[in-house]
Amino acid sequence: MGGLREVAAPFVASGPSGVAVRTRLKGLTPEDEKVLRLVGAHLGSLASRDLKARCADGLEHSAESWAARKRELTGVSSSRWAGSITKATHDQWALARRGQAAHIQGLEAGIRTIAHRLSLPVGQKGTRRVPGGYRSAHEWFHKTRRLRVLGDRLGRVRAERDAGRVRVVRGGRRLARTRHHLAEAGLTEAEWRERWEAERWFFQADGESGKRFGNETIRITPEGDVSIKLPAPLAHLANAAHGRYALATKVSFAHRGSEWADRVAAHRAVAYRIHHDTGRDRWYVTASWQIPAAQAVPLEAALAHGVIGVDTNADHLAAWRLDAHGNPCGEPRRYFYDLTGSAPHRDAQVRHALTRLLHWAKACGVKAVAVEDLDFHAEKTREKHGRRRRFRQLISGMPTGRLRARLVSMADATGITIIAVDPAYTSTWGAQHWQEPLTSPTRKMSRHDAASIAIGRRAQGHPIRRRTTPPPHDQSDRAGHRTVQADRRAPGREEPRPRIPGPRTRCVPPDAERTRATRASNTVRGARSDQEWVQNPLLLTE
Repeated sequence: MGGLREVAAPFVASGPSGVAVRTRLKGLTPEDEKVLRLVGAHLGSLASRDLKARCADGLEHSAESWAARKRELTGVSSSRWAGSITKATHDQWALARRGQAAHIQGLEAGIRTIAHRLSLPVGQKGTRRVPGGYRSAHEWFHKTRRLRVLGDRLGRVRAERDAGRVRVVRGGRRLARTRHHLAEAGLTEAEWRERWEAERWFFQADGESGKRFGNETIRITPEGDVSIKLPAPLAHLANAAHGRYALATKVSFAHRGSEWADRVAAHRAVAYRIHHDTGRDRWYVTASWQIPAAQAVPLEAALAHGVIGVDTNADHLAAWRLDAHGNPCGEPRRYFYDLTGSAPHRDAQVRHALTRLLHWAKACGVKAVAVEDLDFHAEKTREKHGRRRRFRQLISGMPTGRLRARLVSMADATGITIIAVDPAYTSTWGAQHWQEPLTSPTRKMSRHDAASIAIGRRAQGHPIRRRTTPPPHDQSDRAGHRTVQADRRAPGREEPRPRIPGPRTRCVPPDAERTRATRASNTVRGARSDQEWVQNPLLLTE
């Protein structure tokens, strides 16, 4: 079809590669909290020093410099604390480099868009894929200045990338900027300072298989006893053997607790992270470990019992169940969530919506859920959408990446397969072919409900259009004249065929009476009187 891009084939999303569970450290004594604060602050200062050294190395980093930094940290902490700090430093530096590359791509895209629109006459209209010229000479002038600003900014960022220099803020750049807007954030200087110091603490230790209970630095026994290996300068605070401090509390993991207990009992690697929520004044511990990649289910086997198509939106999930033949069954479902407020609140809203979705899929007996393979990273640029600020905020607020990752992780635990499909034209074609036919006095269809049907049918390999090719040789359609290849500009292609009085056969004109009688009489008396028989003379031949 002219003007349409090729649609990619659906595929089964790969399962999760790790597990993370969290629980609260309840019943801590004042002495426990004091020790935790001292250890976190000391290790945080070491992590800041190591990050500064890593950023100074830039592209000149090598295994020898890494080993030298680790030896320097070992003397003021321990060998395992030094390993965890240097590994976290490298991960943070690599993340900053990826963010730098993404920033460069965004600047280049904005420059290309502005340069293209400036080359067009003022007021020239664009198309759906290519933007037109700017609306006025005033806007055109200001965009020329912005083009120069973006060009200078791009030059600086490229120079930093070539030099291996990154910009990293331990504790978060957003929280650092909040210091200058305390009234808007609703914080006092003391509250902000406490939160800032807690975010800059370092309290995470990688696990090691074969060691006692899978971690020698932060150790949690199957019974729930927690002990911490103290750094060398704080060894005098130990209340247990070998320079360890045992907390006066026991922990238990409600979610995946049996899996965690099996790993700890088998002395397999488990990583732990302790953090403090200053808003609630609570301490938490997070346990994480790697799991082997689950064997992918074949696409045909996953779709054997039908599929549930899910359309992701800014405030809800629109879902509809389809049978194995691509026909919608039952009524559409909508799972709403509120993405305003804090990050934990938004994450909880997404998690609750996905939980209800998976419970419904399990109750229906469906083993596959189809979602769009969305990525709005290149769609949120200011220059592409211009004045459409609310639209940019809309697509920025859609939790595509977070929802996809959490859905895959949660579905793996319930035995449901996630199928990713190409998002091209699902909303447009779904509304065109399914919204009006399924609307009834008792059912109000939306574009999102229709898009969920389109997503499910694309996962099954069916065309989104409802009309399919008739049997090759039946009584009314010889080899079929109604096919899915009907041109999109053909009038009335989605309406039923008009009701024409008369027999439904091609050998009889449509104005004939609806009887099975033939037009000619079977007897001589029944012949029309206005006909006259004429005998032509025989030809004379020699």
